[in-house]
Amino acid sequence: MIILRKPVVGVTESSLSRFVGKAARAVKLKGSVHVLVTTNREVQALNRRFRGKDKPTDVLSFPPMADFAAGVAGDIAISAEIAAKNAKELGHSTAEEIKTLALHGVLHLAGYDHEQDSGAMAKKEQRLRTTLGLPVALIERSTSQVVRRSR
Repeated sequence: MIILRKPVVGVTESSLSRFVGKAARAVKLKGSVHVLVTTNREVQALNRRFRGKDKPTDVLSFPPMADFAAGVAGDIAISAEIAAKNAKELGHSTAEEIKTLALHGVLHLAGYDHEQDSGAMAKKEQRLRTTLGLPVALIERSTSQVVRRSR
């Protein structure tokens, strides 16, 4: 399920659903992935509630709670506002940025963790970004001038 609470030019529920499906298949993630594209304010509220960090962030991933939702791989929340800002700074479309953030979220749902995996997620994200035709990978940016808000 895709919810576009904050519309983004070039992104439809069906186009994002197709992309997330491709990304999930590429990492052999089983189950459906739910994506919410929303405002900084809502992402900040989610980040505060579930991670104890009272600030907006670009993307959040939520694996399913055990035995709660059979057939669900997890949920992803994306800030359309941060995506637009990053896209402008990096010189690509906001639609491409939304997909890049969705890919990053899918990788987290598949068990990757760039904060603890010695580069495994970065390598996987770079390969998939190329395969899926996306711009600069999210993890690669952490050493560039775009400052990530948090995971």
